[in-house]
Amino acid sequence: MGRKHRRGLNGSAPIPGLSEVLEKSTNGDHESFDRLFTLIYNDFRGLAKSYLAHEAHPDTLQATALVNEAYLRLAEQQMDWKNRSHLLAVGAIAMRRILVNHAIAAKRQKRGGAAARVTLSEDLIGTEQNLDVLAVDEAIDALAKLDERHAKLVELRFFGGLNVPEVAGVLGVSVSTIEKDWRFCSAWLKNALRP
Repeated sequence: MGRKHRRGLNGSAPIPGLSEVLEKSTNGDHESFDRLFTLIYNDFRGLAKSYLAHEAHPDTLQATALVNEAYLRLAEQQMDWKNRSHLLAVGAIAMRRILVNHAIAAKRQKRGGAAARVTLSEDLIGTEQNLDVLAVDEAIDALAKLDERHAKLVELRFFGGLNVPEVAGVLGVSVSTIEKDWRFCSAWLKNALRP
């Protein structure tokens, strides 16, 4: 009675107890963070699986390993997590860095070091594409030179799996602003990532 629930990734079933753990989670409180991460683990695993579904060498990086590495990086952040979207946003940045580092390492291998590949879904850029994660990373960096908020928007949508209202909340702007920005970003990405 009166319990608050947070929804799972992109409006899936509510996660019982998430609000309470978020409220108790404070700087340096590893026990609360462990509980928090456990509650949204499936959100992170779903993101990791979708990123790795079309990787060039799927045997070299598994979804569980990606989630575990993201957990370690997030645990080091020692932040006061505001909400699920905040945690997923910071997790998106961590996963992006992990995937980029993995792709760089794969390219450096002496024998057949192909780059990691990820799929941008149709709702992100209007057409489903299987892309080199380094190309996506470079495109986001190039976009950041034009507009930092636009780059953050792409990062949160692509690597964080956040929807438009969630991104608006994280960035502190209106939903209509994010919708307008997303139209620009989607067209810009489609052009920047053209094969």
